[in-house]
Amino acid sequence: MNNPIHIMLVEDYKLIRVGIKSIFDEANGYEVICEADNGTDAIKKAIQYKPEIIILDLELPDMKGIKVIKEILNACIMPKIIVLSAYDNIEDIKKCISLGVYAYVIKDISTDSLLNIVKTVHKGAMWFDPKIVPKLRDNNYSINYSEKQTKKNFKNTHANLTPREFEVLKLIVDGKSNIDIAQTLCISEHTAKAHVCNIIQKLVVDDRTQAAVKAIKEGIIE
Repeated sequence: MNNPIHIMLVEDYKLIRVGIKSIFDEANGYEVICEADNGTDAIKKAIQYKPEIIILDLELPDMKGIKVIKEILNACIMPKIIVLSAYDNIEDIKKCISLGVYAYVIKDISTDSLLNIVKTVHKGAMWFDPKIVPKLRDNNYSINYSEKQTKKNFKNTHANLTPREFEVLKLIVDGKSNIDIAQTLCISEHTAKAHVCNIIQKLVVDDRTQAAVKAIKEGIIE
C-alpha cells in the first residue's frame, strides 16, 4: 500500500501499547504516527498529528475516554475512532455510539481481526464486537442524536436495498438466524441466505452482526 493508514494509539499501559504498536509495525499498510498514555496528551496530539484512525482505551489516568472523544471531535478533528476496551459496559457503549465512534472492540480480539477492523473502519464502515450487540438489543437501545437518519434518508444513502432486504435486515437486528428468517418470510433458507449476503455487501460491512449494529446506529431499525 503506497499510503499507509495513519494511526494514533491511546493507552496508559505501556506494555499493552507497545504490543498493539508491534502488530501494526509488522503488517503492511499501517503506520502508528503518535502515541499517548493519558487523555490530555491524546487531545493535544490528535490536533497536532491529525491521525486517520485513533485506537483509544476508555480508562485513562487523567480523564475518561468518553471526554477525550468529545474534546477531539469538538476541536474539529475528525478521525475515525476505534474504542478498544476490556469492558462491555452498556452505558459506555451507548455513549460511544452516540458520539459517533466507528468501532467498539473488546480487548480479547485477535491480531488479524484488529488489522481487518482498522481497514474496515478506514473505508468508512463500522464494526462492533459481536459480544455487545445482544446488550444493545436487550436494552432496546435506539439512537437519538443529530446525525440519526430517517428511514427516507437511509434509503437514499443505501438506495439499492430492496423492500425485502429491509424486512430481512429487521429480522437480523432481532437476532434471527437464516432458518428463522426463511420461516418468518415464507421463503427458502437459500433465498434468506442470499438476502443476508446482499445486505452485508450493500452496507459495506463484514458480517450480519455489523449489519445489525449499522442499522441501529443509522436509525433505520429502532
